[in-house]
Amino acid sequence: MSLVDLSWRNVRRNFRLYTIYFISMLVGVVIYFTFSSLMYNEDVVTAIQNKDNYGKIIFIASIIVFLFIVFFILYANSFFMKQRKKEFGMYLLYGMKERQVATMVFFETLFLSAISVSSGILIGGFLSKFFGMVLMNLMNYNDDISFAFPQEAIISTILLFTLLIGIITIQSYLNVRRVQLVELFHAKEKMDKPLKFSMPFAILSILLIVMSYYTITIAGDTNIWNDYFKEALIATTVSLIVGTYLFFRQFSGWVLQKMSQSKNYFKGNKMLWVSSLRFSIRGNTVNFTFNSLISAIVIFAVGFIAVDYAMKGEVVKKEFPNHFAFSTQDDETQKHIDKMMNESHPIIGHETITGIQTEKISNRKTFFSYPEYYTEEFYLFPESQLNAIVDLRGVGEKVDVEGVEAIVLTRGIDEPTKYESHQPEITVLDDNTFHVVEKIRYPLLSIPTNPGGDTGPQPSVLVISDEAFEHVKENRTLSSFEIYQIKDPKTSNDVSRKIYDIVMKTEGAYYSAYIDMYSIDTESSSLILFSVAFFAVIALFALGSVIYFKQLREATEEREHYAILRKIGVGDKEIKRIIRKQLLFVFLPPLILGLLHSWYLLYYTVILVIKDLPSLTTIIFSVMGLYVLTYLIFYVSSTSIYYKIINEKNRR
Repeated sequence: MSLVDLSWRNVRRNFRLYTIYFISMLVGVVIYFTFSSLMYNEDVVTAIQNKDNYGKIIFIASIIVFLFIVFFILYANSFFMKQRKKEFGMYLLYGMKERQVATMVFFETLFLSAISVSSGILIGGFLSKFFGMVLMNLMNYNDDISFAFPQEAIISTILLFTLLIGIITIQSYLNVRRVQLVELFHAKEKMDKPLKFSMPFAILSILLIVMSYYTITIAGDTNIWNDYFKEALIATTVSLIVGTYLFFRQFSGWVLQKMSQSKNYFKGNKMLWVSSLRFSIRGNTVNFTFNSLISAIVIFAVGFIAVDYAMKGEVVKKEFPNHFAFSTQDDETQKHIDKMMNESHPIIGHETITGIQTEKISNRKTFFSYPEYYTEEFYLFPESQLNAIVDLRGVGEKVDVEGVEAIVLTRGIDEPTKYESHQPEITVLDDNTFHVVEKIRYPLLSIPTNPGGDTGPQPSVLVISDEAFEHVKENRTLSSFEIYQIKDPKTSNDVSRKIYDIVMKTEGAYYSAYIDMYSIDTESSSLILFSVAFFAVIALFALGSVIYFKQLREATEEREHYAILRKIGVGDKEIKRIIRKQLLFVFLPPLILGLLHSWYLLYYTVILVIKDLPSLTTIIFSVMGLYVLTYLIFYVSSTSIYYKIINEKNRR
């Protein structure tokens, strides 16, 4: 029998063991191809406005996705190899060389990879449509996404998984070569030794975690983080890591030890699952610690990016309240623009405002914290026109100024201020002096934009009384602007380009559109959110699998123990209860600690800081809910597989 025949026979005869490994590879192919195909999907690329930015983000993200998959599949292969050590020992005993065993593993991996890559590409092609639609939905685009199997994505998937096959073969060869023949036969007989747990260390773990939480909670109340940021960050991180490690190494072991010393220890099935957990604490500590910390980082990252995504939409809405605003055109051009706009996005409101442009005002720092973001010249507008725009938008408060009173309009970077005791003066147009009574966040003319995403300094605006404006405008050149509100402005990219081309034929004309900044900000934040969410799914799947594979290996090693339990009269229902309780203790602590870590990070860095986002808590609880659901699936699956494994030998 050739090595190829032997490899194929192994795959067919050990279907259950190979199925776990095959599913790991299949999931890896599906995830990578689904993600990479988005980079080359013509429907997606056509819909994206900033194609260069999209290409860079997706390319970097696809590399990170692949690295995650490499880690996951190599871990699965490591589990797979440990399960087969006794089998490899038999081959070596029968005279096969280590190189031949590695060659056999190579052929097995090749068979599984060929099936998983072809199946994964097929499944990934269908899933790419779904994820493409999700991405378009995040960007608020209505473009249809078709099923696609881009040639570039297929080639890159095959090449990368060919590289992975080579890495797996080397890993398998080293694993076989590193272990002696005697160890191969006794590999499954090795068991973790029970640790002696210390109450002081158990208490220390809780104190370290509480201390790290406390330093996070005081971030906004003291100057410690401002004055000693690096030191505070290092201290918090170290105490959280060490506390988490000791929690699983000492505190959980101490709890189990106390449970074993309780009076009801021998009642029911407590002795059976508690004793088993005490022996596995040593081997599970690192996995539990890693899972809790990485899960906390993943939940925090997704929650933070999701909130940032939601906030950017609100910020753009506030900073660019005019759906379209541009310098007034001649009558014929104005009618053409109105017609063009109505054909695609019906006009729901329109106002023409007229102002006076002043000379350059050098001392603008009195009114603006960041004067470089505003034009040196001011525009004077009467209060009645600002109030008309408030009515048009349906947002904001009307103003009332008298005599030489004036109001400065600013953007979000400047704090609103009321000047009561000392009112700063501003002199414009030779000898017209006004007293600034208030500074409010309300852009009348928002930042100039273009469909490519470039911006200019925002027009500085001074609102004065109608009487003062009538007096000042005598013998002055007036500047008029058209302000439009339209239906469904989030899909007005095409009409924005057309209007921009018409308006900017006049040198020095003003143009600003909500969609120009919304599309750029939304695309970038959507891509980041989409990528981070994708990473989170992979990370949680990989982390859950680490626990999953560990439990499957322990199930294989404990089949003899459960066989003894059956012989002394323990039934199937009781064994299932033991397994559920044992695995609950394995999955629940990392879940709870990961949620606690992420909650403190999100609550004190996001929730308390951002208070005016209605969907904030919904976003964060949704992220945490998905995390809990993922672990629940792994828990239920593990209990089912665990029971089947310990039952196998009994049924033969």
